[in-house]
Amino acid sequence: MGYFRELPDVAYQSPLTNKTSSRDYVIAKNLFRKVKLLDYLEENALLFNKYHIEEGERPDILADKMYGDSTLDYVVILSAGITNIRNEWPLDHKNLYEYAEAKYGIENLNANREVAGRKVYETVEVRDDKNRLILPKGLVIDDGYKMDGPGRRYQSGPWTAIRPYGTVEIEKNLMEIGGTAHALLSSIATSVTNYQYETRENEKKRSITILRPSYLDMFLEDLRRIMRYERNTQYISPKLIKTENTRVVE
Repeated sequence: MGYFRELPDVAYQSPLTNKTSSRDYVIAKNLFRKVKLLDYLEENALLFNKYHIEEGERPDILADKMYGDSTLDYVVILSAGITNIRNEWPLDHKNLYEYAEAKYGIENLNANREVAGRKVYETVEVRDDKNRLILPKGLVIDDGYKMDGPGRRYQSGPWTAIRPYGTVEIEKNLMEIGGTAHALLSSIATSVTNYQYETRENEKKRSITILRPSYLDMFLEDLRRIMRYERNTQYISPKLIKTENTRVVE
């Protein structure tokens, strides 16, 4: 990745067992320099656009699409705020299936999702007779979840649960909702399989921010400026500093 070419170096005392003297140094990339870059990105949010990663798009493909240069994949990754490409970039359908199969086993892909050994469900949106929100969509609950029904609200009419394939009316005299998996799944909740859960989590990763092409030259210039060292007691060159060697023997 071209990003590592931009990182400056640091020379630090050698930890190697085959070193020839206590004055030996090894050269490594200064990964901590990225902290300064992340501050820059946060302070210049207007340079970026929202982008939806399409199926099969990799950082190098997107860099070629946006900037005409696949080696600028690190610009895509940095502007998206990604620190772990393996975990934060969306998988394609094939790799997602293989990942889920390895994680759960093929026999459990369509099993109900569990958390801490208990089956969990997700709430659907519930509104009262005046269209006021009673319960938001997407809360994770277990089969012991209960809530007061419209019967406990003063002069309340029936509520409406907005389910994936239609609506369900919750009778106005009902005092309590839930308490069992059957009661929840017939009213205010839906089940989520392991594979559905992994698919949703993967889809969330498709929404990123990306540097506008018109700001690319400015970004690269600023990146190289941030990566240069200022003169200090450790300074050797704009791309190299040297740490104090505490093991030197006179």
